Amino acid sequence: MKKLLLLFGCAVLLVGCRGNAGILLKPVPVDQRLRETVVQTDPGWGIGKIALIDIDGLIVNERGGFLWGSRENPVSILSEKLNAAGRDAKVKAVVLRINSPGGTVQATETMYNQLKRFRKKTGKPVVACITDVGASGGYYLACGTERIICQPSSITGSIGVVIQTVNFAGTMKMLGIKADAITSGKFKAMGSPLKGLTDEERRIFQAMVNEFYDQFVKTVAEGRSGLNVEKVRLLADGRVFTGRQAVANGLVDSLGDVQDAIAEAKKAAGVKKAKVVMYHRPLGYRANVYSAATVQSHAMQINMINLQLGELALLRRPSFLYLWSTDLKVSNVENSR
Repeated sequence: MKKLLLLFGCAVLLVGCRGNAGILLKPVPVDQRLRETVVQTDPGWGIGKIALIDIDGLIVNERGGFLWGSRENPVSILSEKLNAAGRDAKVKAVVLRINSPGGTVQATETMYNQLKRFRKKTGKPVVACITDVGASGGYYLACGTERIICQPSSITGSIGVVIQTVNFAGTMKMLGIKADAITSGKFKAMGSPLKGLTDEERRIFQAMVNEFYDQFVKTVAEGRSGLNVEKVRLLADGRVFTGRQAVANGLVDSLGDVQDAIAEAKKAAGVKKAKVVMYHRPLGYRANVYSAATVQSHAMQINMINLQLGELALLRRPSFLYLWSTDLKVSNVENSR
């Protein structure tokens, strides 16, 4: 019999509440490697598989969470799911379902490279399906696939870069607080929230932003057969597009939902019938170098409020972002090309 770990959770009601109340003791497998679940099946025998992989929320190379729980490192979990799809000879294609406004430049680039390596190594087609939002870094990832589908009401585009900084110097002065940094060079504290940016520091950041912007434009041009660098630059001023506008401008191939994306994946793989599978895990297993440190198994945590807020973590330090957001307006340097 497989080893089991008893996980305590308030899955029913707390003892003492009115009505039927109790505490559920739920057995959970200790082995937390990815499981596969069939979520849709075409009738027939001997059919292949289409792996449906989700990209949700902020694209960052760290674990995150909001209030009651946490989520896995997006870089790590994508790598693990692609590896699972690559090892399985029955998986003929992948549908990447994207609902993300983007994230950091580094995490986006890393995940994009994972997609490119997967396609090159396995030869299995990958189709992107943008649902609610596939903007900035989310759209960057879509350009690493062979075909992009989105719904008419999807929001996509936002091709551009921003570095977000926070400046508390004015507030500190009002409170009589002064910060002194002893540094090895005049630019070592560049971007510190305890002081504003000088003109020279802003020029340095701007040059870096422009470099990342050029890379974004190049990536879109390489991923979209009907667009070259010049045409992409005309669309790459940070604006977002509806699904219909994105198709009209060549940023997306066609309109459709996840079922249309699955059909396109089967067509690209040359299969008429397939099972659609998704990968998941029952608990927090970590499998590779992108994973966070393991939590001690004997420790019990009861979090009334989990303050590991991935969204706020972007403000801890200056971050170069492929991100569409109407909230981050504290102080920024944007691409100017």
